[in-house]
Amino acid sequence: MNNFSYKKAHNVDDTVSLLTENPGNKIIAGGTNLVDLLKYFVTEADTIIDINPTAAMRDVMKIDNNGLRIGALLTNAETAYHPEIEKNYPLLSKAILAGASAQIRNMATNGGNLLQKTRCYYFYDPVTPCNKREPGSGCSAMKGYNRIHAILGHSDQCIAVFPSDMCVALAALEAVINISGPEGDRKIDFKDFHRLPGNTPEIDNNLKNNEVITGIDLPEKGFPDNYSYLKLRDRNSYSFALVSVATAFKIENNIITEARIALGGVSHKPWRVIDAEEFLKEKEPNKENFGKAADIILNGAVGFEHNSFKVSLAKKAIIRNCVMALYPESQRPGAKPSL
Repeated sequence: MNNFSYKKAHNVDDTVSLLTENPGNKIIAGGTNLVDLLKYFVTEADTIIDINPTAAMRDVMKIDNNGLRIGALLTNAETAYHPEIEKNYPLLSKAILAGASAQIRNMATNGGNLLQKTRCYYFYDPVTPCNKREPGSGCSAMKGYNRIHAILGHSDQCIAVFPSDMCVALAALEAVINISGPEGDRKIDFKDFHRLPGNTPEIDNNLKNNEVITGIDLPEKGFPDNYSYLKLRDRNSYSFALVSVATAFKIENNIITEARIALGGVSHKPWRVIDAEEFLKEKEPNKENFGKAADIILNGAVGFEHNSFKVSLAKKAIIRNCVMALYPESQRPGAKPSL
């Protein structure tokens, strides 16, 4: 870990000002990802800017569209267990609680969750080539051990996946991100925030230089009646997803009137295909239709030597999770869905 200075920011303007002082300055909140990056010499910092004193970024408040704004500094645990989230956005709560461990969720913040780096083995190993860490050096995962890597949206530059569980639910809920920077405040739809690797895998998102995430807006529609989050992984806790699925339905008279399906663990960003959701509209919620929607979502999926199994695993996960969404009681610990 390199030497660095430490400063506190007491409000959003302080944060932006300190970021603007030096491109080598970096923000810390919970530190659950940044500290690892520093320890492994994956990144360096001239000054660490502690934004925890910024109380305004810890709020939970109603907003004009009858939705809910959750502060970027609210911890993942505080968000998951907040009464408004549990009641009106249970999909988000379940997704958050599927991530990491209780200890990490108590420290990790919402803003940090959106900005976390891939957990690719080669990205964290500075002696191996990695285009995300050192553009133009190559992608070691292509011909290396790639069991956890992407099957959708990858390029010949990078096959890493975005590791967040929370963000899969936010993609399905069509959240909006609030951002502040030197040019003022702006909003960005969640679908437009994270990027596919293309030829610039080192650029993870569309946050501009010296900008900071201040909050996340959830729309009024939280799908509290028919939802499910399924995470398939090598062990039941503290493990990243091989495949995860966030599903939400609005169902009237046994007909789907609205559908949301987002995948995690399969791409450089949460993966959502609107055509699949449109296909399910005005159809009965059954396994046959869910399977056809899964085929649309996975169109073009390509695996590598060690992760080709993810394609069939993802299809089964989508079908299973759509069925689980029909039975919200299946979300209780130990419950089994009706299949």
